[in-house]
Amino acid sequence: MTEPVTIPVAHPAPRRPHVVIIGGGFAGLQAARALRNAPVQVTLLDRTNHHLFQPLLYQVATASLSPGDIIAPIRWVLRRQQNTFVMLGEVSGIDVVSRTISLAGSGRALTYDYLVLAPGGRHSYFAHPEWETLAPGLKSVEDAAELRRRFLLSFERAELCEDEAERTAYQTIVIVGGGPTGVELAGAIPDIAYKALRRDFRRIDTRRTRVILLEGGDRVLPAFPPDLSARAKRDLESLGVEVRLNSLVTEVHGDRVGVGEETIRTHTVFWAAGNVISPLTALLGAPLDRAGRVLVEPDLSIPGHPEVFVIGDAAHVVCGGRVVPGVAPAAMQQGRSAGRNIARSLAGNARVPFDYFNKGDVATIGRHKAVADFGRFRMTGRFAWWLWLTIHIMYLIGFRNRLTVLIEWAYAYFTYQRGVRLITGATRASDSG
Repeated sequence: MTEPVTIPVAHPAPRRPHVVIIGGGFAGLQAARALRNAPVQVTLLDRTNHHLFQPLLYQVATASLSPGDIIAPIRWVLRRQQNTFVMLGEVSGIDVVSRTISLAGSGRALTYDYLVLAPGGRHSYFAHPEWETLAPGLKSVEDAAELRRRFLLSFERAELCEDEAERTAYQTIVIVGGGPTGVELAGAIPDIAYKALRRDFRRIDTRRTRVILLEGGDRVLPAFPPDLSARAKRDLESLGVEVRLNSLVTEVHGDRVGVGEETIRTHTVFWAAGNVISPLTALLGAPLDRAGRVLVEPDLSIPGHPEVFVIGDAAHVVCGGRVVPGVAPAAMQQGRSAGRNIARSLAGNARVPFDYFNKGDVATIGRHKAVADFGRFRMTGRFAWWLWLTIHIMYLIGFRNRLTVLIEWAYAYFTYQRGVRLITGATRASDSG
């Protein structure tokens, strides 16, 4: 008799825990990277296909950089991470009980074992949503293209204008909000208007352009120490920017802005005041602060659901008795912390509370003008400006982007010119005031 032959049976590999990350910004991208060697299947879901380096978005709006210089396709960034699937889509619902995510317009749903919510936010118009079309904010590539269009179009309209008062209104640019975005935007415009555009027009003097920065508080850059805020204000004024503190906007129209009892004639208003958090946070059933941010646990999970993490702008995180600021370095640290805590949970280890390491705050105001706060050590002027340039080059994703931005900055530095002065998109009737 022949011996029976034993045929090996192939057993399916055990299912890996599924981690869904909503948002491909600084926080979401770092969370995905932190899980690259973990025994999980990661799905990163975003409404766009690219990661945006938001700190340089204002330079796209002021025609200094091209959108392609500060974005990187998410699939390309994570191309070597074999356990990660990138998905283009928009979330319409989250059910933390059934652990499912509904996708808008497709009827599809994702199930998860762990969820990391990092959706970012938009500008807040303080109960006046109708102002958004008249005073666009700066959060996306599309926003930057629209701001650039309106900024350059204002000079084109002024060139064709016969009425002196109307011409002055076209050459008046109002920026609402004295935080880093507003300050950097206000500081960049005079350099372009007074120098880069000076010889391009025949009927107007671009050096007569007014830049007005409106801040509702008593100082610009309120997150910085008072002495640096005062220095930033002086630097802006030395560039020709009119800085108005304690100035609350009461109305916005196509041809004017109301500030208390005063009316400023302008056709160009940019919004950089306040933030509104993604409505997705309200779907979690977790406690929220006044701004709509989720009050997370020390490990960045939400109360009652240790499998759900909220990070970035959507999270209210307290470290050392202080609320962690909504800046890129903090978001990146939170993303890494959330990813590592998921890996620790899968390995049966205790989670580690998030500990924010403040690497300092830097804001640029104009050529050779910047402020930097590193706690006890502070810098201003030329050295802070060079430091700002170096930091932003280092944090850009991809060698191509770093090289391109470096070349564009060098070109602008030596020639005072801007290489991306394009007016794109349809010109609407409202653009003429």
